[in-house]
Amino acid sequence: MPQLDSSTFTSQIFWLLICFFSMMFIMSKFIIPKIADIMEQRQRKIDGYLNKASHFKQEAEETLQKYQNALAQATASANQSLADTKAEMNQLITQKQTELESTLQKRIKEGEQEINSEKEKALKEVRSISEKLALDVIKKIGISGIEAADIKATIKDLKD
Repeated sequence: MPQLDSSTFTSQIFWLLICFFSMMFIMSKFIIPKIADIMEQRQRKIDGYLNKASHFKQEAEETLQKYQNALAQATASANQSLADTKAEMNQLITQKQTELESTLQKRIKEGEQEINSEKEKALKEVRSISEKLALDVIKKIGISGIEAADIKATIKDLKD
């Protein structure tokens, strides 16, 4: 094996050093700066994206806060409107109940008056009917000499 031949060690070391330093020079002047530039660009892009994401996050939080405030205001407004409507309805119900009670009391009084007048009218008719009936019964029995005036006087005496 020629690599293990000690007479060629110096030439091998020479070419090793030349290849090593030339590769190092090429890497340091051409390849490493390009890699560093690419890494720097990537880092700038990542930082830009992070800044945009932070900005969007802040905007989203502000928008969420505005939404929550608007929702709270709408809820408060709806609750106030509901309370106002409820109070208005309760007042309207009370007013209608009062009107209904008044109307019912009026109808009850009118009904009582009508019943009383009909009662008096019926009682008057009952007297006249009873007088006629008594006169007819007396005539059918065959009693004579009793007239309608006598029956009226007798019924009046019974009444008093």
